[in-house]
Amino acid sequence: MKYVDEFRDPERARRLVAAIEGLVADIPTCRERPLYIMEVCGGHTHAIFKFGIEGMLPEEIELVHGPGCPVCVLPMGRVDDCVALAETPGVIFTTFGDAMRVPGSRKSLLQAKAEGADVRMVYSPLDALAIARRHPDREVVFFGLGFETTMPATALTILQAEREGIRNFSVFCNHITIIPTIKAILDSPDMQLDGFLGPGHVSAVIGTRPYRFIPEVYRRPVVIAGFEPLDILHALWRVLVQIRDGRPFVENQYRRVVREEGNPSALAAIERVFELREFFEWRGLGSIDHSGVRIRDAYARFDAERRFSIPALKIADPRSCQCGEVLKGVLKPWQCKVFGTACTPETPLGALMVSSEGACAAWYQYGDLDRVMEARA
Repeated sequence: MKYVDEFRDPERARRLVAAIEGLVADIPTCRERPLYIMEVCGGHTHAIFKFGIEGMLPEEIELVHGPGCPVCVLPMGRVDDCVALAETPGVIFTTFGDAMRVPGSRKSLLQAKAEGADVRMVYSPLDALAIARRHPDREVVFFGLGFETTMPATALTILQAEREGIRNFSVFCNHITIIPTIKAILDSPDMQLDGFLGPGHVSAVIGTRPYRFIPEVYRRPVVIAGFEPLDILHALWRVLVQIRDGRPFVENQYRRVVREEGNPSALAAIERVFELREFFEWRGLGSIDHSGVRIRDAYARFDAERRFSIPALKIADPRSCQCGEVLKGVLKPWQCKVFGTACTPETPLGALMVSSEGACAAWYQYGDLDRVMEARA
């Protein structure tokens, strides 16, 4: 890649859209119902809204916004655990910025900070480790969050803390895994999906091989996609080619970043530090087997769940909030009854309105909000 402009060329976009329209005409299913294609990654969801890609596609294609935003799928009880840790005397709680405003049942981390808790925004777990070095008299907890994309950084930071003999650093591990999540979606009885845009960032770590079960078992095409407009349109075109030909397989559109084998060094760090949990709770999706990781016994001294007393309560989302339905693709963001009224980026009721990768926040920023409000009036 030389310039970003290469992937935002309007003429190439028009040609791809025309090719997509031509393929739709050749797919018999499109005469009976739309094709449902899920983009798993929250980064794709944001790009789709930002660049107006959904509006460029023929009506026979329905994009389903999946659960690929790790902040959005964090259950409310885990947010309460974060707040409890942050309010523990002597603790400095560190977190990525997009988790600061996710509402818990009582308050968010930002509200806890306003009330006196020492909550600090960091850009990497190494920033949290640096804080631990500067404050040896305080306990520093890092909020480990994200899919396989961010796992290696957390793992390598724990290994660095071990090498340095730092004893006042720990991780509240909420890292999650993508493959069991996709399987849970495919096994869900209320989901109808015809294909997937595979996540680019996660795939840069895990590679393309782990997705093979999708075409082999579920007979659905998967195309790993980049994040620029032409990446997404090209990947959608390739999904449709597979559907038309009746030959689903794992295809890599994002070859400039993703390799079949993934990143061996990153995978080795993950394997060394983490192990699969038996199950993990997801907002909107419930408990999914082996969908999260925890810190191995060998590194237990860096595990905040073992070092501190954490409530670990299951808290249901507010009844008015329909984040779960949006996460599963059952509802579009604007179909939630509190979207744009009680729930806005300034006053979020659910996590999907907080994170920049959340479908609700993306639609609120880039969608036709006036039209939705008029339709409700």
